[in-house]
Parts: sequence; C-alpha cells; structure tokens
Amino acid sequence: MKLTILGTGNAAVTECYNTCFVLSENDGYFMVDGGGGNGILHQLKHAAIDWKQIRNIFVTHKHLDHIMGIVWMIRMICQNISRGQYEGDAVIYAHEEVIGLLRSMAENLLQKKEAAFLDKRLHLVTVQDGESKEILGKKVTFFDIHSTKAKQFGFSMELSGGKKLTCCGDEPYNECEEKYARNSTWLFHEAFCLYSQADIFKPYEKHHSTVKDACELAESLGVENLLLYHTEDRNITERKKLYLEEGRQYYSGNLYVPKDLEEWKLD
Repeated sequence: MKLTILGTGNAAVTECYNTCFVLSENDGYFMVDGGGGNGILHQLKHAAIDWKQIRNIFVTHKHLDHIMGIVWMIRMICQNISRGQYEGDAVIYAHEEVIGLLRSMAENLLQKKEAAFLDKRLHLVTVQDGESKEILGKKVTFFDIHSTKAKQFGFSMELSGGKKLTCCGDEPYNECEEKYARNSTWLFHEAFCLYSQADIFKPYEKHHSTVKDACELAESLGVENLLLYHTEDRNITERKKLYLEEGRQYYSGNLYVPKDLEEWKLD
C-alpha cells in the first residue's frame, strides 16, 4: 500500500494545496477528498497518477477545501464517459449530506448528457456511521467524528499483516473515535499550527489542534506512525523542521510532516 499526499494545507493556504491524498495498491487507487478546485488535476498529474484510473473516492465533509475538487473529478469522469474515453465505473462514498450536495451540483452544473451517467457509471454511495465497504481489497470502515461544525466522517482501513490506518478527518480527535484510532499503525490527524504559535493562528477558535495536541494524543493512543496535515502555510519552507522539532517533544513514535506530493509505503 502506497500513500501519496496531494495536498497538506488548510482551507486558506496559497503556498500549498488543500489537504487530500491517494492510497494505491496493485494499480488500484482510493482518493480521499479533492481540495478546493481544479488544482486537483494538477496535483494528480504531478504525482504521476492518471485520474482515469481512480475508481474509488471518499469525501469527508462539505467544506469547500474538500469538496470542490470532487466536483471537478465528477465533471472529468462523466465528460470522458460521454466521449467513450473512460472505462468501467467509479464510486464516490460520503455521508448523506455530502452525497446530496454532489448530486445537486452535478445535475445543475454538468451538461445533461454528462449528468445522465450518475448512478449508471458514476455511483454516488451514501455510507452510514460504522458501515464497512471493501476498497482496494481492504475492509474500510467509515465513522462519524461528531464534528461541532459540518457533519464529517473519517475512516479506518485494515492493512495487511494486522496493520491499521485511521484518518480522523480535519478536526481534533473525539473520544467516540477511540475504537478506530487506538493502536493504529498509521494515524492521520490535523495540526493547524505549532502550539508555540497558537496565539498567532488561534486554532482552538477554529476547532483545530496544534502539533503538540496531536502528538500527545497519538502517544496516549499507542499510535506507531503519526502523519500531520491540514496546516497553515505562513512559513512553508521551514514547516517540516519546526513541526518535527515541536512534535518530538511529545510523541515517541514515527512522526511525519509531509510536503505536497510526498509518498510513503505503508506496509
């Protein structure tokens, strides 16, 4: 299983792309969120991922920096199906509210001949809290993170050898996620900024975490590998160095602060 980070930034970044990523194995791809626009096509191109090979997509919630890139994926998929240039079917998973928004936008923004492929070749699938699907031959369980803002789902994927990957979305960990997050081999968690700069970026007012918060959490949950994303971009060239320096004071596992387009082998 390979992880490709397409974007690492929060909603307002200009020096990197919004947070989204792709998991891939054996020529299969699972994309999670799409960022804020058609920049998703640029990121996929520069990650050497053919968007036409993406058959499974998950959208965590309705915020613009996660959903608008998906609208572009819908357009490209339906447009190329119409032209006879897209083989097979594709599936987009999300909770009910997001699926309703995607359907409405597609029906109102696409040409009728393109929107006609919804539910025929491009399937919009509603998932419930605790529901599991098989994606890339792996069991993936979706869960409600009980956001205080827009309704949001995360997911947990069973990797080979008893390993587990858990994505907590882009808000702070909630105790309801413990059965998914505890003892995860990989935990993906947001870190809006350094704790030492909380007075500048005010993460708690936005219901976000700092690097210190995320690292203390991962330590308490017995997480083996922690990946931090959905950050500010004020000092993008020094972000990795500064976040690692702060995080290693509170977390003894393997800590990752990716740049856009970085890749890792997960198992």
